[in-house]
Amino acid sequence: MNPLLIDIPTHFETERLMIRVPRPGDGRVVCEAMKASLKELQPWLPFAQEEPTEEGVESNLRLAYARFVQREDIRLLIFDKANGQFIGSSGLHNPNWNVRKFEIGYWIDTRHSGKGYMTEAVQGITVFAFTELMARRVEIRVDALNERSQAIPMRLGYWHEGTLRNEDLSADGTRVRDTYVFAMIP
Repeated sequence: MNPLLIDIPTHFETERLMIRVPRPGDGRVVCEAMKASLKELQPWLPFAQEEPTEEGVESNLRLAYARFVQREDIRLLIFDKANGQFIGSSGLHNPNWNVRKFEIGYWIDTRHSGKGYMTEAVQGITVFAFTELMARRVEIRVDALNERSQAIPMRLGYWHEGTLRNEDLSADGTRVRDTYVFAMIP
């Protein structure tokens, strides 16, 4: 099947959140959240090694939308339904359309952490993957040292399938790291 012919909704909601693909103009709020969260994101995410610029983030989000249209990646932004505030970013990455397999990645604006938003978002994205995209497998890969990120798939009932030893480099590229693989199937 040609993935370009798959109709994918551009947004959906959970109890407290509106989750959607990036739109032009989102760069400002996403950049602001990245800057506010840089210290907490740096140990885990390569993009957080340098302070972002609004222009760079806007460009990246527009590219993400183009990749969505081409069905190469599904970046999703998370907003509070009540007040429209940006909460974080997630998505269904590394799609394998033949298997219908996706990988969820996520980061949160730390000013909103500890409120269950990311757990709610990941649960919503998981349901979206299975119901809208007919996924046969959804994975979450987490640095073995990132306990906060590990808690989300564990809380949601993902199966810890194993540890990929020396599988990746640390976000700053200085050390080899292990990766935990969590997965859910329908």
